[in-house]
Amino acid sequence: MIIVMRIMKILNNNAVIIKEENQEKIAIGAGLGFHKGKNDLVDQSKIEKLFVLKENEKLEQLLLRIPEEHFTLTEEIIAYAEQKLRIKLNSHVLLAITDHISFAIEREKQGIHLQNKLLHEIKILYKEEFEIGLWAIHHIKEKLGIEMVNDEAAFIALHIHTMKVQGGDVREVVKQTSIIRDIVETIKDYLHVSIREQDLAYERLITHIRFALDRASNYNVHAMDEEMLTMIKRKFPVAYDCAKVVAKRLLDQHGIDLPDEELGYITLHIERLREN
Repeated sequence: MIIVMRIMKILNNNAVIIKEENQEKIAIGAGLGFHKGKNDLVDQSKIEKLFVLKENEKLEQLLLRIPEEHFTLTEEIIAYAEQKLRIKLNSHVLLAITDHISFAIEREKQGIHLQNKLLHEIKILYKEEFEIGLWAIHHIKEKLGIEMVNDEAAFIALHIHTMKVQGGDVREVVKQTSIIRDIVETIKDYLHVSIREQDLAYERLITHIRFALDRASNYNVHAMDEEMLTMIKRKFPVAYDCAKVVAKRLLDQHGIDLPDEELGYITLHIERLREN
């Protein structure tokens, strides 16, 4: 059965609203709307993405509001990300990342630079996504002549990471990364030390905390022998006391309860930092 698709509205050269079996949809693909008019047939071979209009009215508004080059750039960034990550990203986050990149470009034109306080943590936790973010800001500079700092690459990395998960929420990713940063600051204050971003012990600590938070939210305990835990407490009392301060802060401020086994592993990571 051949399904006929006709254009109801042109949003830009690469996006149109079509009618398919009595349902209005946003069709996206290179050149879909180029030299086309209302009621023209759609070249279905060019369609790359389809969105039900009723569920994506904000996407329609965005495509009408932002410059077409911003949308094209976002599509190119998403395509590069999918190639590098070797996965198909969640298409429903197209709205969020397109809106973010367009707004970021307009901000840069006005000389407004936003600092990303989670920059160091993002570079470690989401290495691949951050590298994609770096490629993205370089790509934007090549296409538009607008130079962005690494803080923006980190913002893009968060959106890319969220797009890897079906139904992912960038706010949850930011929340978890902020908690990790808070933990690191607590450790630094308790030990009265500065931590070098390039330090391998720092990278291992952050990575462990991330997975510890995931395990805590899924009630999955990272097992440790009771005798080993007792030995760690006795051998590294300062680091263990610091780990207990971290655990109390997590419970008081975020309602996250870390089991003793996790404190044992965190103690080992804190001790490595002390040694360095």
